[in-house]
Amino acid sequence: MQLNQVRVYRSDEKLAREDQLAWKIAEVAADPVEVSNEVTEMVINRLIDNAAVATASLTRAPAIAARAQAQDHPYAPGSTVFGIPGRYGPEWAAWANGVAVRELDYHDTFLAAEYSHPGDNIPPILAVAQHVGRGGHDLVRGIATGYEIQIDLVKAISLHAHKIDHVAHLGPSAAAGIGTLLGLAPETIFQSIGQALHTTTATRQSRKGEISTWKAHAPAFAGKMAVEAVDRAMRGQTSPTPIYEGEDGVIAWLLDGPDAHYEVPLPERGETKRAILDSYTKEHSAEYQAQAWIDLARRLHQRYPELGPDTIERVIIRTSHHTHNVIGSGANDPQKYDPTASRETLDHSIPYIFTVALQDGEWDHEKSYAPERAARPDTVALWNRVVTEEDPEWTRRYHSNDPAEKAFGGSVAITLRDGSVIVDEIAVADAHPLGANPFGREQYIAKFRGLAEGTLEEIEIERFLDLVQRLPELDATELGGLTVTARPGLLLPGPKGLF
Repeated sequence: MQLNQVRVYRSDEKLAREDQLAWKIAEVAADPVEVSNEVTEMVINRLIDNAAVATASLTRAPAIAARAQAQDHPYAPGSTVFGIPGRYGPEWAAWANGVAVRELDYHDTFLAAEYSHPGDNIPPILAVAQHVGRGGHDLVRGIATGYEIQIDLVKAISLHAHKIDHVAHLGPSAAAGIGTLLGLAPETIFQSIGQALHTTTATRQSRKGEISTWKAHAPAFAGKMAVEAVDRAMRGQTSPTPIYEGEDGVIAWLLDGPDAHYEVPLPERGETKRAILDSYTKEHSAEYQAQAWIDLARRLHQRYPELGPDTIERVIIRTSHHTHNVIGSGANDPQKYDPTASRETLDHSIPYIFTVALQDGEWDHEKSYAPERAARPDTVALWNRVVTEEDPEWTRRYHSNDPAEKAFGGSVAITLRDGSVIVDEIAVADAHPLGANPFGREQYIAKFRGLAEGTLEEIEIERFLDLVQRLPELDATELGGLTVTARPGLLLPGPKGLF
């Protein structure tokens, strides 16, 4: 990997195009290097994972609305949309599938200087692959690039510190991945990256306070913008330049300002793209920083079945700065303690999640968020006794570059009414590569089967699993089958809007 120095340049300073971050990203995307077998296998895992969580969300309101929008844009050759037959405009397929994948907050993650769900790259890249008639080999290469660029940006450039939403790294990475898929020249990819970034910077209010359905739509919007940016760039249209380093650019005004300096790691020419191997998926439908806490709460439930509002005086969760301030009590969001809060808000509340997992000894993507579950008086009573605190050591481990040390958990101290204290800790989720039950192909398939039950017919489940596991050898016709169709009668027409 090569560390690329990035700073702000005044307009009267000459910054050569080849020295701009967007150009360097474009060169990585245009590099014809092949993908390793290990990375290819992980791409297959993540396609299974995305299909699993998209299937589970097909009857949820955001997915229904986005799918209805796509249905109003049929197109040939076009791209497929989860849940329904037919072909639709690739940008709208990317939109609908992106919402379905993101709705349950249940697919993969990478956390470093910034947050990310790099699986969000897959819907736009797959949509374009189907539309233009590419095969599985090209799709693997495009997805590997999307993961590489997003994860490399996430390692170096914090967005949330300036209240910019994490999808600002997704627009450029998806555009780069599409560029790899199509074998575009660096100049075209460069222009599409600039346009994609310019149109996908927004504030983090979508993940603050009363979290709305837009949380699922935001990454899908970035994917849709990436598809459109590539289309415009292929037609010869240009982007604001330099998009990152300009004195009125993203860094100068939205991030660390005119004195900013970043070191962005990117593969050298000829170096294989392996960043997808640094990412990790979710066993539970909740924000990633809650995964380990669900596992710890389940363990405590088994060890101490007597724990509950009648025995617990106070629960203090000590964790990283990110976890405390984003999904903990450090966010200062009263909605995180509100039993009438939206599902999107509750899955960003460590106090709620820890309480329910401790009481139930399990986590379910539907039952654990049900309004009647959140409103249970004993749950509300215990929930309000759970607080988080930042612990500098867990913050340090969160930011560690050593995979063996990097952690997303913390310690918990449960003070009982009799004065005794139960103390325990967890570093990573059970499903993490270093966790108690790391996810492999078997677990991804089990997740898909479990979430597809009742939504897809058994023959459709087996068809998809057989097809996706042959990904590198799929031709264009077969690649059109990388979708799922719901069982007859399950999906009702969506709401009408403008179209």
